[in-house]
Amino acid sequence: MKKKLLIVLGILSLGLMVTSCKGKNEKTLVVGSKEFTENLLVSEIYALGLEDQGFQVERKQNISGTVIHKAITNKEIDLYPEYTGTGLLVILKRPMESDPDKVYNQVKEGYKKEFNLVWLDQSQANDSQGLVLRTDVAQKLGIRNLSDLQKNAGEIRFASQGTFDHREDGLAGLEKLYGPFNFKERKVYSNDLKYEILEKNQADLTPAYTSEGALVEKDKFTVLEDDKGFWPPYYMAPVVRGEVLEKYPEIQEVLNKISNSLDTETMIRLNAQVDLEKKDYKEVARDYYDSLQK
Repeated sequence: MKKKLLIVLGILSLGLMVTSCKGKNEKTLVVGSKEFTENLLVSEIYALGLEDQGFQVERKQNISGTVIHKAITNKEIDLYPEYTGTGLLVILKRPMESDPDKVYNQVKEGYKKEFNLVWLDQSQANDSQGLVLRTDVAQKLGIRNLSDLQKNAGEIRFASQGTFDHREDGLAGLEKLYGPFNFKERKVYSNDLKYEILEKNQADLTPAYTSEGALVEKDKFTVLEDDKGFWPPYYMAPVVRGEVLEKYPEIQEVLNKISNSLDTETMIRLNAQVDLEKKDYKEVARDYYDSLQK
């Protein structure tokens, strides 16, 4: 009886050892994200792609944009979606640059040298600053770009967000390049209300980001072309810890494939499903990821 018990205990012990060894050998990655819809969506798409390649993925999402860089340099996360303009201006504190390739090359080289962080392929999804005009007003006045807007500013009611008017990357900087914008009317509104204000015809123009979900309604809202290239590009790309990429070089192909599928119009559509249609971002990410496999 004792002999049988010892055999059973030995088998159980061996099983636990195998399970323990298996757990230690599992490929595990921690995928982070910032705290807004687009970043959550893309980080989830990254996670799904990595899980498909056999990785165990821990998600650390909704990290404040002001601390996420610290999270990756402190090894709390292994990768996350970042924007080239943010990398250039906020993290590396380099001068403003409007050429997308120059910005990407600067952040790629700077991050590797200073932090041993690797920028993989940038997508064509550009979440830059922009100005959005009611489409009916744009058509009536023939306004397609910021130069047209400057010439017709006297006909436009501007829904400002306060600090935008005085920032060097806002109206103050724009006026140095395009000339003064002498708007017919200027009032300050909350960012959360900007599209509602335009829809209610209480204003014509508002600052926005160029991949926001509301911009799917092109019959209502038109993003004006920055024809003189004032704003830097904010193309999205995966940023990965260098040692993680060395250990698991196969993740590069997975993440680059996802990046190569994304552009601004795609992100507007995906963001709209979450922000306007009120779908769960994980469901939207899953549907999009599945579409890439067809």
